[in-house]
Amino acid sequence: MLTRHVKRSLTWIDCVSPTPLEVRSLMKEFNLDPLIAEEILLPSFKPKVERRGDALYVILHYPALHTSEHQHEVEVDFLVGKDFLITTRYATIDPLHSFAKAFEADIVLGVDGMATHGGHLFIGMTKSLYRSLINECDTIRHRLRTVEDHIFKGEERRMVARISQTGRIIHDFRQSLLSHGEMLDSFEPVSARFFGPEFSYYVHDIIGMSERVITRLENLRDSLMELRETNNSLLSTKQNEIMKTLTIMAFVTFPLTLISSLFSMNTKYMPIIGLPGDFYIVIGMMLALATGFFLFFKHKHWL
Repeated sequence: MLTRHVKRSLTWIDCVSPTPLEVRSLMKEFNLDPLIAEEILLPSFKPKVERRGDALYVILHYPALHTSEHQHEVEVDFLVGKDFLITTRYATIDPLHSFAKAFEADIVLGVDGMATHGGHLFIGMTKSLYRSLINECDTIRHRLRTVEDHIFKGEERRMVARISQTGRIIHDFRQSLLSHGEMLDSFEPVSARFFGPEFSYYVHDIIGMSERVITRLENLRDSLMELRETNNSLLSTKQNEIMKTLTIMAFVTFPLTLISSLFSMNTKYMPIIGLPGDFYIVIGMMLALATGFFLFFKHKHWL
């Protein structure tokens, strides 16, 4: 499906899973390299930056957190020309809908028409995507704070799975963005030759945004590691307390069981047995022994 947005002298065409017929129409209208037409028909697993004829071809992958539960990342292909921008994608990407509204409202182009070529559209769109990723980082940070609250409420066992799930999100997020720095660095000299040396300033701006997202992810990963260690320590401490209690109970009950077994032996002469109140005497001995063990453990600070 093709969606066309036109403002002033600039055209943005957003392609969602384009068909061969739609790609052929784009080739004819914008004089695209046939090799590009072949590549945008199917998703690519590798990022790319290169110049093909009268357009710059850029492939970037972005993390898909809210758009799909089963995808770890989504691909966006950018074809950047002098007076056009073509984006190709194979999944729904919410920030592009917001960018479309901004484009129609002339917010992207600016009041003075500062956006004069496709490169400016590419910069504006990339900024929109990175701002969305920064918001996603804030969402993950809020999730970590919720996990922290539950940990100190005594829900360590339930938080083990939650911490692992959050760790997976951060890992997938980070893996999707690792190549962005290298790709944008490669894009700078190519775009400077294509649009002019002053365009490097805009590329540096989105490189800085990319680095800020990566820095936030690194901080989130460090926070997650601290929470995991804290949760494991509290869980281990709680388990050790349970094991200590069970061990003490076993140690206390063992001599009591031994005493009851001795007095239940079927022998001819048995001390105490046969005396008036012999049952209560034996029970009293067992209680006295249990109390003695309890006081001893308290003295040793084992309880």
